Amino acid sequence: MKVPLLNLQTQYASLRDELRKAVDQVFESQHFILGNSGRSLETAISEYSQTRYAIGCASGSDALLLALMALDVKRDEEVITTPFTFFATGGAIARLGARPVFVDIDPATYNMDASQVSSAINSRTRAIMPVHLYGQCVDMDPLLKISTEKGIPIIEDAAQAIGAEDRGRRAGSMGLIGTLSFYPTKNLGAAGDAGMLTTNDESCAQRLRRLRSHGGATEYEHVEVGVNSRLDELQAAVLLVKFAHLDRWSMTRAKKAEFYTRLLEKADLDFEVTPPFVRPDGRHIFHQYVIRVPEYRDRLAAHLKERGIGTKVYYPIPLHRQKCFHYLGYEEGSFPHSELAARETIALPVYPELTEDQQNYVVEAIKSFEP
Repeated sequence: MKVPLLNLQTQYASLRDELRKAVDQVFESQHFILGNSGRSLETAISEYSQTRYAIGCASGSDALLLALMALDVKRDEEVITTPFTFFATGGAIARLGARPVFVDIDPATYNMDASQVSSAINSRTRAIMPVHLYGQCVDMDPLLKISTEKGIPIIEDAAQAIGAEDRGRRAGSMGLIGTLSFYPTKNLGAAGDAGMLTTNDESCAQRLRRLRSHGGATEYEHVEVGVNSRLDELQAAVLLVKFAHLDRWSMTRAKKAEFYTRLLEKADLDFEVTPPFVRPDGRHIFHQYVIRVPEYRDRLAAHLKERGIGTKVYYPIPLHRQKCFHYLGYEEGSFPHSELAARETIALPVYPELTEDQQNYVVEAIKSFEP
């Protein structure tokens, strides 16, 4: 049996006619930038994310950059974030000449440990950027308290977490700005790069709309220097078709995750495997199903590959150990929980079309591994 890490072909087959019709309508209109599809998607995402405004852009990475620009983050200022995340989080900060300041993760959720944030704040701190990793929200209450007391805005990196919740609040609705990614592998994936920003602040929304279009109040009237980062109509049309299925897909992912966890708990393994921890006061949308395997992670990955099972390590090199960030001065051991997660975690296949037979096969293959 083959069990790929992700199977987008099956998803496409189920939506082929709808997707092609939507794309054809864009071609018939010959309106490819900032049109009706984009506006409709922005409305749908703002309502879904429990925010007043949503602003489409070209990618999740650009969303992070635009959010930082909207806060006027400048050279040598600091933004607090986590080292255990995709590169774009730290990269956006550095791209503006600002300094990423890392705090370690909670080893259970892999999300930012809010208890370490206050000690990382100084006079140069301009923003806090928590990452809702793998589809589960950061515990935001402590961060929101710090934000209010210190007057430091929060940018939520919700690239992996559209529809996830913290105490009933949707990812992207709690900070000043939320950023979303529609990279093809996400729960809501485009046919290429696409992203979006969310906010409840009207002036912030207006500025984000300017910044994504070269900083222009109109096409030829520029009040500041922005970038060219607009969500094109073809991607918006694809995303609108898929959006109608998003909640069902995310609920199905959660059910697949529960089934995996039951199987693993019953497996009576000869080695330690820790399933994902799910916060009882949140909604986990399971963008990834990530297990922890001390000592044997890489050998287990090779064993599963031999049996036709796709896996992936997110993220094998924490940001503070990336060569391009050596200038920050962090050493090995600076963030022990992030470093341990990088050595021990591995993602198993999880997507709505995954069958129980495939999941049984994955867990049986794990059971057959000999440490």
